[in-house]
Amino acid sequence: MSIKVKKVTKLYGSQKALDRVSFTIGPGQIVGLLGPNGAGKSTMMKILTCFIPPSSGEASINDFDVLENPMEVKKNVGYLAEHNPLYLEMYVKEYLEFIGRIYKLDNLKLRVEKIIGLTGVKDEQHKRIESLSKGYRQRVGLAQAMIHNPEVLILDEPTSGLDPNQLVEIRNLIKNIGKKKTVILSTHIMQEVEAICDRVIIIHKGKIVADELMTNLNKQENSLEETFRNLTKH
Repeated sequence: MSIKVKKVTKLYGSQKALDRVSFTIGPGQIVGLLGPNGAGKSTMMKILTCFIPPSSGEASINDFDVLENPMEVKKNVGYLAEHNPLYLEMYVKEYLEFIGRIYKLDNLKLRVEKIIGLTGVKDEQHKRIESLSKGYRQRVGLAQAMIHNPEVLILDEPTSGLDPNQLVEIRNLIKNIGKKKTVILSTHIMQEVEAICDRVIIIHKGKIVADELMTNLNKQENSLEETFRNLTKH
């Protein structure tokens, strides 16, 4: 399995941000971690990317434990944080080359050219990041997450704040990426899951309340929106 999470709990003082969360995600799946704001989605992603440790439980990426082998985990993961921290004063191509050097990539220039083409920022590569629209900044964020060709992509609210056209473009880009990678993305938008994901994990107050393939949900009488509303109304 690409991602394994077993009975993960995260405490902030007396508050449980995550409460014995367990799931596995296999290769080639796009999984939506769906929940209202404050449900624990970002906390889960920060644990999977080794930014914060779990209080208890186990989590691993490609069989590398997040506590025991954080550097190996980071080699196997591409991460796009919710607020997409970029060096705004840098040029797009310059920034991607900088990230590539951090990963000590071979054939750096070829890899940067390939990722620029894949994420659709070829016409923007010689512009400063600060001059780009929100949609193109998200593309640059995806490019840096993928520059080292990771097997797993973890995307935290990847379409937040985009206009309708940018929304469609980024969703299509993620779907194409998901044909070859394992992708887990967090969102509080039902349409996002319906448009992109093969599977949805609904999290509420730090607990998983549903874990379903989208094909199974589509066969049910209740829509995803109704299911989500029923599971998170208390």
